[in-house]
Amino acid sequence: MTLDSAPFYAEIDGEPVGQAYWITAADGVRLRIAHWPLEGAKGTVLLFPGRTEYVEKYAINAADLAKAGYATVSIDWRGQGEADRLVADKDAGHVADFADYQLDVDAFMAALPALAVSGPLHLLAHSMGGCIGLRALMNGLDVQSAAFTGPMWNIGLPWYLRIVAHVVCNAAIWLGQGHRYAPGTGAETYVLKTAFEDNALTKTRAMYERLQVQARKQPQLCIGGPTLRWLLKALHECADMAKQPAPDVPCLVALGTDEAIVSPSAITRTMARWPKGELMMVDKGEHEVLMEGNPMRADVTKAILALYDAN
Repeated sequence: MTLDSAPFYAEIDGEPVGQAYWITAADGVRLRIAHWPLEGAKGTVLLFPGRTEYVEKYAINAADLAKAGYATVSIDWRGQGEADRLVADKDAGHVADFADYQLDVDAFMAALPALAVSGPLHLLAHSMGGCIGLRALMNGLDVQSAAFTGPMWNIGLPWYLRIVAHVVCNAAIWLGQGHRYAPGTGAETYVLKTAFEDNALTKTRAMYERLQVQARKQPQLCIGGPTLRWLLKALHECADMAKQPAPDVPCLVALGTDEAIVSPSAITRTMARWPKGELMMVDKGEHEVLMEGNPMRADVTKAILALYDAN
């Protein structure tokens, strides 16, 4: 397979520059991947980003992994970053079905030989990427170990609001309005509409400001809130995976004690039935424990690297 070069916006961050390429999923959706190669790498980390994210955001984490001897490959999922958007409103976070993300995973994995990746493969998945990554593991994703940060194994809503969400989303889709924004969300991306003092991502101002600078420099990489269809399909995917046996893969989950975006109880329930799994509670951590200052980010990174090195 020959990969066509894609843009990588190095100017939005001072960390190592990735090499970006276009790939195409089986249904024709164009995606972007980024590779941070490392000569003599002892392994390669497959980094699955969360909803609204893009590969450049993880340059700092690719740098951390490189210092420990690991190369990194990441992806812009369909509907975000530089990947094809799926509805007329380019700011809306949309997917027809969560199973479609597995087409992205398949295309991602098919591209790896062209990148000549080194050593065994390990997974690092955040938030929505954790949902996609868990399903991929259940489907047989060939990695030696898997690390998750704030995985979206359910959305952080009270049970009664989940019921309301099902009713509202089903009605909207039946009326042909599934492409509309979920209640309380809109076109503006989270880091630009939410002040640091009110954000639920990180307690580190410098990290939050880094994300704001990126969003202002390359606004086309960003998206706003999810659509009603995305929300319903996400709830369905999480509910189905909760019924499945845990994958036979060594696993670490880093969960902030102040997590407010995804469901901590869904994570603890999943980890309670994962024989090769370990749950790491990160004191005072919010949703983005790898987008914090040190020592928090260093401690989480150290635990993830210990998992990789042991497998």
